[in-house]
Amino acid sequence: MNYYEVQFTYTSPIDTEIINDVLASELGEIGFESFTSNENGLTAYISEKLYDTEAIKDKITSFPLGPVTFAYIEKFIVSKNWNEAWEKNYFQPIRIGNECIIRASFHEAVPDITHTIIIDPKMAFGTGNHETTFLMISEILKLDLEGKEVLDMGCGTAVLAILAAKKGASRIEAVDIDEWAYNNALENIATNQTPNVSIHLGGAEKIAELGRFDFVFANINRNILLNDMASYSACMKPGSILYMSGFYSEDIPVIAESCTNNGLKLVSFNEKNNWVAVRVEKQ
Repeated sequence: MNYYEVQFTYTSPIDTEIINDVLASELGEIGFESFTSNENGLTAYISEKLYDTEAIKDKITSFPLGPVTFAYIEKFIVSKNWNEAWEKNYFQPIRIGNECIIRASFHEAVPDITHTIIIDPKMAFGTGNHETTFLMISEILKLDLEGKEVLDMGCGTAVLAILAAKKGASRIEAVDIDEWAYNNALENIATNQTPNVSIHLGGAEKIAELGRFDFVFANINRNILLNDMASYSACMKPGSILYMSGFYSEDIPVIAESCTNNGLKLVSFNEKNNWVAVRVEKQ
């Protein structure tokens, strides 16, 4: 699959980091699936088949923050060049204390780390560089998953599912609607030697086929989470835990309301740069 790289820059009195976060969320709604940010702006990636210049213009025109003047440059990327581009420019190892490191196969090994996860990304979201993935990993590291059954929705590279396997979960089902992410996840579970992770291509309709779970992880975006909340609740046992991320702190009330309407209770959250991960319990 080929991709477009779109580099966005801004003129605005608003802090660039804030614009980057909001723009990433907005672009995620029109198919962009991977992002890198810096002090100059945001670089975003989208598959060739989903690229729509009119949709980008609409998002810029209706951007919820202001005043912001946008400029952007597009670049076509042939799929075979993707890993090389990440190695040279973007994907750096992500380390969370001595508990976990996420790195690519081309990075040097780091000793004395409890959990090492090898991710060779091919345009799939979830290398740990984004705040939401970092938040979810931080939450999973706190959990006792020994012998537990885990569902990872919107698994991307399968980094969360792989970490669950390394922490002793007995059965892990991972689902993603994107075929590119699905294939990448299959490669990553083989690389990490976690055969108890099963990858499924599809969306929330797959959940009913997979049984019930002790833990559900869903790092997607607000609209999908709200739309699929009933499906998450249906696959949870009494007392099961759901962790969700992919939205902002100001979205917590609407997420909490949806939880309540589906027999769930939002009990806590963690925040990083206005992105949040919430812990929800099945009543």
